Amino acid sequence: MFCSSACHSVLNPSGFFVSLPNRYIRMEEHNILIPLLLTLGAGLATGIGSAIAFFAKRTNKRLLSFSLGLSGGVMIYVSFVELFQQANTTLSAEWGAHTGVIVTVASFFAGILLIGVIDRLVPSIENPHEAHRVEEMDHQPHNPRLMRMGVMTALAIGIHNFPEGIATFTSAVDNMALGVAIAVAIAIHNIPEGIAVSVPIYQATGSRKKAFCYSFLSGLAEPLGALLGWLVLMPIMSDTVFGMIFAGVAGIMVFISFDELLPAAREYGEHHLSIYGLISGMAVMAVSLLLFI
Repeated sequence: MFCSSACHSVLNPSGFFVSLPNRYIRMEEHNILIPLLLTLGAGLATGIGSAIAFFAKRTNKRLLSFSLGLSGGVMIYVSFVELFQQANTTLSAEWGAHTGVIVTVASFFAGILLIGVIDRLVPSIENPHEAHRVEEMDHQPHNPRLMRMGVMTALAIGIHNFPEGIATFTSAVDNMALGVAIAVAIAIHNIPEGIAVSVPIYQATGSRKKAFCYSFLSGLAEPLGALLGWLVLMPIMSDTVFGMIFAGVAGIMVFISFDELLPAAREYGEHHLSIYGLISGMAVMAVSLLLFI
């Protein structure tokens, strides 16, 4: 493969040398571990939700509503102000202004389509978007019919977490401050998902250990998604692929915000609290982008 001085040969995960632009060499070096750890932390926040379900006396609905709104605000602002714009800039430089915009928009909606299809494949009775409260831990213990619901919820959340892991990882590889913000936002939104897994499994088995393990395992899909995304994308990484990924990630996060976070925030608490959280998340992200990015 021909490569200019702006390229460098690296050993890809399959054991073959490939030529990559120098801007992507950092993906093979010290930047890999920290993004993976960020993705792992965001995914394992489901365990925090499980722990809250076990030890909290009641659900702090106002705090949870505000936090979910905050997470949604961060994701929406980052998607439109940072990720989409960066994707458009990169793709326009590669394809020209007109074609670059078309590819950016197409990639954005491709991300929405991907997460939307995944969402539709989850049966409604086992949909992880349903809000659960810690008070449910004391209701109807040892109901075996709920075991399937809990396992399917854990599986559904694991599938949902897969593209989220790619989103966190790719963002952190390119910009660590941006990756941290996205990881925190996804971690907040994973907390009620941990409750959603723990409640039915505990009711089915009466075992806190089993409920926690299923919740914990569902979160591992996030770093797994990041790792597989890196293994697949690293050999073909280019400016075009990079831009398309960022636009797709923006679409995924916008869908998650409007389909999961904001409805859940309203269900847990007052409508105004979720909106206050949304605006606060946007403001926090705007300030952090101005200061650190």
